[in-house]
Amino acid sequence: MSFSWAKPYEPKSPFMRWIDERLPLPRLVYGAVGGGYPVPRNLNYWWNYGVLAGVFLMIQIVTGIVLAMHYYSSVDGAFNSVEHIMRNVNAGWLLRYAHANGASFFFIVTYIHIFRGLYYGSYKAPRELVWMLGLVIYLLMMATAFMGYVLPWGQMSYWGAQVITGFFSAFPLIGEPVRIWLLGGWTPDQAALTRFFSLHYLLPFIIAAVVILHIWALHIPGSSNPTGVDVKDEQDTLPFHPFYTAKDGWFAGLVLILFALVLYFAPNALGHPDNYIRANPLATPAHIVPEWYFLPFYAILKAFTIDFILPAKLWGVLAMFFSILLLFFLPWIDKSPVRSGSYRPMFKRFFWLLVLDVLVLGWAGGQVATPMIVAISQIGTAYYFVHFLVILPLVSAFERPLPLPDSISTSVLHGEKAEAAPAGSGPARRGSTASA
Repeated sequence: MSFSWAKPYEPKSPFMRWIDERLPLPRLVYGAVGGGYPVPRNLNYWWNYGVLAGVFLMIQIVTGIVLAMHYYSSVDGAFNSVEHIMRNVNAGWLLRYAHANGASFFFIVTYIHIFRGLYYGSYKAPRELVWMLGLVIYLLMMATAFMGYVLPWGQMSYWGAQVITGFFSAFPLIGEPVRIWLLGGWTPDQAALTRFFSLHYLLPFIIAAVVILHIWALHIPGSSNPTGVDVKDEQDTLPFHPFYTAKDGWFAGLVLILFALVLYFAPNALGHPDNYIRANPLATPAHIVPEWYFLPFYAILKAFTIDFILPAKLWGVLAMFFSILLLFFLPWIDKSPVRSGSYRPMFKRFFWLLVLDVLVLGWAGGQVATPMIVAISQIGTAYYFVHFLVILPLVSAFERPLPLPDSISTSVLHGEKAEAAPAGSGPARRGSTASA
């Protein structure tokens, strides 16, 4: 489909023409995120979080590279090197706090991005591969964050590595050899620290590569939108630049201000105080917990307490892995022809119950495993799997969705007639809420 406002890329300076003839990178960028990329005109602020995730990925890569210049991956020197960064390196405290809290912000915007995709049906055809690549990015983020949490070699770092890698030992026959292979020994030690540092440095670049594939896959069908209705003509779209670069830009600035407030006034609010104690293999912390973004899965792990055919620990590990693997099959679990939850009354109610359930699991994962907390974890875990395996298929089969608008323009303009835009300019924005 051609768009009257979409001008072909034309380099304005002789130097840019020279570059474009030999390496058409500016042309590629223009087509990917510039005025040549048509975007549905009704995108709301929930669509800003993909760009924000990219911003925080860049923050993590840049701060990680600088921190690696001063970090010493030795069980004898790792903890001291972190203290050296905090106390002696120019702006080292800022770099370290930006990297540690940047991971938390990266997960916050990614979780919002995932739940936005769940609500608006971004996993449905023809965007199944976009969804799956996003989940691959999420899994790589989890691996990177876990390995990075080990590097300060504090108490929670050491015992977190001990517990998390211990999950693999739950698998019969192959579990313990895999765990020893991961650690390079029987317990977290020099070999494990060296391996984790190497992989923690490498994986963000792999994430960046998969992000490129994710964006590439997105550009083939185009962006989804709050109505779930496909783009029909040029009146349904706006050029990405300048409309969405401005919208994403100011919102990113707002979130970065919040990020700066955390760095300066509450830099340790999202961390664990035990990680400021040097790792001691002979002193187990009273309460071992992972970082907050792993807590819902930790609650699922703790929910299994009875051996039934298989050991309870193995059931917990299988459930924890399957809770993420399940999301890969979502395009086929939810067979409703309507994408957006805004037009699915029953789906909308169960969606918010799922959000509440995940929040409760996150809270339970951070608590001491008393009988009441275990019971709450069991109920939350049961609902999580029932939602995807039972409720969602039933809702998609029996729900009666609300009538969909005829087009994106109809929903945006509320019945007003869209005026044709002159060639070479953006579509008429009369009544548009695309930048709202």
